[in-house]
Formats: sequence, C-alpha cells, structure tokens
Amino acid sequence: MPIFCFSLVGQHSHIGYTHGMSDHRFGSDHWTERKLDALGRYLVAWRKIFTANPKAQYFKTLYIDAFAGTGSRKNPLPAEDNNQHKLFDESDLNVEVPDDYRRGSARIALELQSPFDEYIFVEKNPAHASELKQMIATDFPKLADRCRVWEDDGCEVMRQLCTTLKDWNRWRAVAFLDPYGMNVESDLLWRIGQTKGIDLWLLFPLGMGVNRLLTAKGLPHKAFADKLTRVFGDTDWEVEFYRPPGTADMFSHLPAGPEKFTDFDAIGEHYRKRLQRWFAQVAPRVKVLTNSRGNPLYWLFFASANPTGAPTAVRIADYLMDD
Repeated sequence: MPIFCFSLVGQHSHIGYTHGMSDHRFGSDHWTERKLDALGRYLVAWRKIFTANPKAQYFKTLYIDAFAGTGSRKNPLPAEDNNQHKLFDESDLNVEVPDDYRRGSARIALELQSPFDEYIFVEKNPAHASELKQMIATDFPKLADRCRVWEDDGCEVMRQLCTTLKDWNRWRAVAFLDPYGMNVESDLLWRIGQTKGIDLWLLFPLGMGVNRLLTAKGLPHKAFADKLTRVFGDTDWEVEFYRPPGTADMFSHLPAGPEKFTDFDAIGEHYRKRLQRWFAQVAPRVKVLTNSRGNPLYWLFFASANPTGAPTAVRIADYLMDD
C-alpha cells in the first residue's frame, strides 16, 4: 500500500479549536490523563538530555506518533493533583488550551519548549489527519516545516521508518504507539528494537483486547489463537495461560480441554518479558490504566532500543510509572 505524506509547509489554515472539529473523543476515565501525563513528562526529560549532552547533540531527533488522531481531545475530567512529579519543570508543558479541548499526544509533543528536529504523525482517518494538519499549521506555524502527517496505517509507517526511511546511526527518536486495537504485533516491535535508536511508549490492550481472546474453557478459536501468537511472538502463551485437564470429562472418555489459568498481572508480566527479548532494556514497572470501576483496560509499557541510552531512559520512565 502506498504511503501518502502531506507536508505542512506553506499551509495557512485558520480553523479554530471549537469550530469545524471532527470531534475526536477519548475515554472519559482518568487513564487517558495518566498515559499522556507520563508521555509528556518523559518528552521534557528526553529533550533536556539531547540539548545538554554534547555527545547526544550529534544526533537528529524525531518524535513519532503512529496513531495520532486529531491532536486534541474533548471533554476531559477535571484536572487532578500531580504534585508527586517534581522531577520536571512544569513550565515546559505550560501551554493554554481552550476549555472544551485538552491536549492529545500530538499537541503535547508540539508544545515542548525544546522542539524535536522532526515530527512524524500518522493517522489513517482522513478527517482526523486533515484536522491535525490544520491544527499544526494554525497553532504551531514555527514548527510546520518540521512536521509530516502521514495518512496511512501507523504500523506500516513504523515498519518503513525502522527499515528504510531513517539512518539510525544518525537519528534518535521517541515513538508513542497508542493503537486502536491489537494491531501492534511482535514483528513490528522486533523491528523497532533493531533500530537501536528508538525509545518506545506502548499502550497494551490488556483488558480491552488480549484477555477477551483468552477463552475460559479450551484454547481460543484458531483465528484468535493466531492473533495472540502474532502479538506475543510465539506460542508460549498457551502454556503460560492455560493448564491441562486434571480429570476426564464426565460426559466422555476423552480428556477435558485445557482451562484458562492466569490473571492480569501474569499476562502483563509475560508481555514485558517478550519486550525484553526485543529491546535493550524495559522499564521494570508498568502503568496500569483502569476504568472508573477499577478494572484494568490497558498497561502502559516503556522500552528502549538504544543500548547506550537505555539505562538513563529506563530510570526516567520507571519513575514516571509510579502512581
């Protein structure tokens, strides 16, 4: 499938934040705030490293948002106290946004006082991609020539960035993968790890995706099982998440099928160990994102592909995992 890249140079759209919007709504629970808070604070710290460290200044810097949406989100919850994060300067993220709209991941990256050399935003929905381009041109005209909005599949663009579009001996990047489903599979994560130059924030659909495919009685249907294998990278999940029957089925002479024998923590830890295979280092803690009833929806993981920078990157990210 061809990739269509839209440069923002020379655009002068003036669509406002509260008019003409395609209404890109996010979940109203607190988990949305928490994932974006962690991302934003990490970007502040990461940019400080690449501006203050002479060795790091050799590299060109890139921000990748593979499922960028419109760049903004509607109807947030009231702001909550974030005083536990005193490691970072609040002024680096202090940009006012109209009351009806709050910052999405794209806007958070663009608001940094220390900008990246390049920004790549990917959004498959044409209306959302158009709105994102208009937002950048209107609200961040000084960064427009550094931005590219790709109207395509985020995973496909990430594959091309990892393999052909960038020289990772010269570039370093932060990538944010917040997919709409379970479309981030192990082969893509392996490619990201092979770049040796990308720090990754990844939202893993634990309760919203993987756990729903793990049927209670018997292994999942082949289509579901194949999907789980592509996500985890092998079939070890069958042994980890299911136990063999202890007794024969009372209605036949054949053994009963395997039964699901796992929980959210075990699934998340299994996935974290997969990430350790593909990346230089992985943050030991994750941020568990729950709905209003306290049920896990997603787990936010951090992994660094850069062997040299991984210890510092993981230390910062692991700090941000602390609630």
